[in-house]
Amino acid sequence: MILYIAEKPSLARAIAAALPSPQKKEEGCIWLPNGDCISWCIGHLLEQAEPHQYNPAYKSWSLDHLPIIPTDWQWQEKSGTKKQLSILKRLIKKASLLVHAGDPDREGQLLVDEVLHYTKVPVQKLKSTQRLLVSDLTPAAVKKALNNLRPNSEFAALSRSALGRARADWLLGLNLTRAYTIRGRQAGYQGVLSIGRVQTPVLGLVAARDKEREAFVPKDFYQVWASIQTPQGVMFQAKWLPSEACQPYMDDENRVLSLPLAQNVASRITNKPARVIDAQYKQKKQSAPLPYNLSALQIDAAKAFSLSAQQVLDTCQALYERHQIITYPRSDCRYLPVQQHKDAPAIINALARSGGDRQTAAENANTALKSKAWNDKQITAHHAIIPTTQAHKAASLSKTEALVFNLIARQYLMQFYPEYDYLASYIKLEIEGGLFEAKGNTPISLGWKSLLPARSTAKDPEDENQHELPKLSKGEALWCTQGQVQEKVTTPPAAFTDATLLAAMTGINRFVTDKDIRAILKETDGLGTEATRASIIELLFKRGFLTRQGKQIHASQTGRAFINCLPEQLVTPDMTAKWESALNNISLGETSYQSFIENLETNLNQLLSASRDMPTSALQNLPAPSKKPFTKRKGTTNRKSTGTRKTATTNKSSGGRTATSNARRRSKASS
Repeated sequence: MILYIAEKPSLARAIAAALPSPQKKEEGCIWLPNGDCISWCIGHLLEQAEPHQYNPAYKSWSLDHLPIIPTDWQWQEKSGTKKQLSILKRLIKKASLLVHAGDPDREGQLLVDEVLHYTKVPVQKLKSTQRLLVSDLTPAAVKKALNNLRPNSEFAALSRSALGRARADWLLGLNLTRAYTIRGRQAGYQGVLSIGRVQTPVLGLVAARDKEREAFVPKDFYQVWASIQTPQGVMFQAKWLPSEACQPYMDDENRVLSLPLAQNVASRITNKPARVIDAQYKQKKQSAPLPYNLSALQIDAAKAFSLSAQQVLDTCQALYERHQIITYPRSDCRYLPVQQHKDAPAIINALARSGGDRQTAAENANTALKSKAWNDKQITAHHAIIPTTQAHKAASLSKTEALVFNLIARQYLMQFYPEYDYLASYIKLEIEGGLFEAKGNTPISLGWKSLLPARSTAKDPEDENQHELPKLSKGEALWCTQGQVQEKVTTPPAAFTDATLLAAMTGINRFVTDKDIRAILKETDGLGTEATRASIIELLFKRGFLTRQGKQIHASQTGRAFINCLPEQLVTPDMTAKWESALNNISLGETSYQSFIENLETNLNQLLSASRDMPTSALQNLPAPSKKPFTKRKGTTNRKSTGTRKTATTNKSSGGRTATSNARRRSKASS
């Protein structure tokens, strides 16, 4: 008997739909006519054992217990899914061949592997276990995956990498959260001061931005613009380029700070001849943006509809599992397999049948086009998030689901539209010995930009490119009718919003000065993973470390005071970068799991020593943590459980949530 073990019930149903009928449904499994069986996990059926299971004394939080480092790591069965685990135990014992059907990523690999090892599957059966990789729940895609099974042993290093991260997060999160929470209580603060490899640098990022904004002193600066007229009477604007002689009157960003200087230039060029010293006109093309990964989708949805990262993730899960009209949503990849291009006509036909703006956009798409999105070399465990051949069902979506799906559909359809074609113009002038320049972009053919709403193509007030510039030649004589001074003021860096905080997490390398660390973070796509960023942000709000003011996100008084108490290693993303580098090496078989954990334990002891030396005065007289239950932003989709990996819960027995109390390792408080 072949037993297929899916990560969640929705995937099990999708596998069943691609296999022969008639089928018999029983509790916790589906039997096929040939005697094979499909069963499932419900996210993680196991979680790492709580500290008190290693030693009952650990039920109480004490600095004397730290560090808590298990010598023989244990799993414990989750209370809510014990029944399903017992069904799997029975079926695994009965099966002659096992097929691992976890999600196609590091976490999905571990999720089923941990069950196989916990149930003590015989070595020979483990060796023969196969791996099924499904990223699209449509029957055709699942059938294709079923015909391409691979030995599960090929993914052992990936599983060790996931296990290394889970245990490292447990060690760091549990020990340091206990240490700092105890120190906080000594100062009179009764909340949980949670520490995490990802959550703490995110809080540090927001706190640093708030401090930068508060310390910001605005400065007036000045630009000089020349109104230029051609012999044919065509008018355009040219901006003054200050010379080196003006440096004493400029800041380090080459902004002129002297109003008299600017006024002098403006008066000198008024009603004076101008001469063209350079004129360039180049026809350029701009390719369509790549299809979405989860973070890019969350950023665009936050900008367009003010949806939180968690709302977008929840909505995508529903689109993937319940409606089956998009591919796997927790993807970190924005490319598509070349082979997938042949599915485009069927997907676009489904979009054309879905009605609304999608219908017109799909009808005008050209499936003969192949954008740069199709690139096998760029594919990771997943491919980009795109619609499926079930997209015609989109008419039945809720409002929020429709908004998110429309973004995904539009981004996919852009791949089948021509490039945006425009004329880039550049003119350089000399007026009274001073240099001036004018830049312009003139659309020739909108191409994929025709799918964007009008407001998306509106001119940015800060964009100095003019819509159209006249055709001029070098040496041509023009006339400056007037010089004008434009007064401006420097502005502080913008406060974080859902969109910009997500963008900062994905592009965290921009905030790092160390070149090696910056390179690692750029390669690993920043802080957190596609699936965890939303839950990390939500957790920081739940802990009371972050607050909202309209769309703006700020560090709370507690959050800022906490960050000020911590060593720099915990507040910056450097540690995450080093971990990700090591974990990636484990998945490639280039580093051992054991050496990674040993290095972590050494570092953990140093961090615990720093926590004991922390001055608690900064945590005194802080407002008490909120007793009010955490609620999501208005408009959040409250969906029923679909068997996805669960988000953080509170461990009441230990006086606060520890790093082990999550079902889903990737979204726990210690992340």
